[in-house]
Amino acid sequence: MKYNKSSNIIKGNSKIQAGETNDCSVRAFATALDVTYDAAHQFVKETYDRVDKKGCEKMVKRTNKLEGKVLEIENTKFSLSPLNKSLITNEYKLKGEVIERKKTVKSFLKDFGAGIYLVMVSGHVFTVKDGTMIDNAGEEWRPTRKVEDVFQVTFKNILEQLELNLG
Repeated sequence: MKYNKSSNIIKGNSKIQAGETNDCSVRAFATALDVTYDAAHQFVKETYDRVDKKGCEKMVKRTNKLEGKVLEIENTKFSLSPLNKSLITNEYKLKGEVIERKKTVKSFLKDFGAGIYLVMVSGHVFTVKDGTMIDNAGEEWRPTRKVEDVFQVTFKNILEQLELNLG
């Protein structure tokens, strides 16, 4: 299982980050999109009505409402699309009966080696980028958490964004 600490990935220095808690949603957007913590913090505050030092409430419901919209953080345009529930479940045979169960984080990482995803587990969200889990320190030891929902991140106007970042 490949893993990186979100604090090693987030761009720039932030005075806000030092005093924050319950900020997994901010870290997930910052690492998924390669934007600064402060920009992701502002986006989550405005888009999800996040209160400082508190987590996001109803994040799945609110993210579902963003489907089909072009969003932007620091000139990075993107969209979010929910993965079909059938893609985040595994089928098992138990006494001849087929049973569906939620994928574990480890199973999700194995099956989704390409792309960028916001992965939601009970009360928490983190980034999976090209098969690597990017999360808070210590979370790498919890590979059996059940995946509740997943949103794929798709960049818009990628050539234009590359020129901006290189220029």
